[in-house]
Amino acid sequence: MSETEQQPRPMRNVRSFVVRAGRMTEGQERALKENWPLYGLELSGGRLDLNTLFGEPKPVVLEIGFGMGDSLIEMARRAPEKGFIGIEVHPPGVGRLLARVREEGLDNIRVYCDDAVEVLAQCIPDNSLAGVQLFFPDPWPKKRHHKRRIVQPEFAQAIRRKLSLGGTFHMATDWENYAEHMMEVMSVADGFRNSAGEGEYSPQPDWRPVTKFQKRGEKLGHGVWDLIFERIE
Repeated sequence: MSETEQQPRPMRNVRSFVVRAGRMTEGQERALKENWPLYGLELSGGRLDLNTLFGEPKPVVLEIGFGMGDSLIEMARRAPEKGFIGIEVHPPGVGRLLARVREEGLDNIRVYCDDAVEVLAQCIPDNSLAGVQLFFPDPWPKKRHHKRRIVQPEFAQAIRRKLSLGGTFHMATDWENYAEHMMEVMSVADGFRNSAGEGEYSPQPDWRPVTKFQKRGEKLGHGVWDLIFERIE
């Protein structure tokens, strides 16, 4: 075996998402270009000052993977007293959300188009968030891909560090096996308490809009499971 063949391959971080090549409409491209300077946040910008991000101090909720943004828009519209930071890796969804934010005159949404793990590590201050939302993430249903599921023990502790005491980590999925996986991980995660009681799933809160992923899952006969865990220490 040659020296080159003996070289170990560089290790790659396992990603919990796949960047799909979705075509952007002209409107989405225009919205992304015109509105990003107003609402976009860059990983290179480093640690945020959440007291000034929205012009005044607000409780801040972070949503990971907002898709096309419909539910995030609705939540921001219903709760102007809160600030919302959305993270999404797919540019068409970011473009669509930015178009709607501008159309509706919402000033309580800011957006990253980047990897949520990196945003948490580099940009979100510790002990700062009122809530983190993870709605209908990629379930990676094949057993050999379960390591790609974003809800893992290390991720739970990354979320814990960013939540303020009493802040909540709210998950939802329409895959029963993933719901069970989430429950298993979070039930033993240090510093969290299940808001619904040990081993119990939460009713869907009135303020969580029904997403297109939920509608699709329900049409396929899937159930929907919400899990809400509070940071207690």
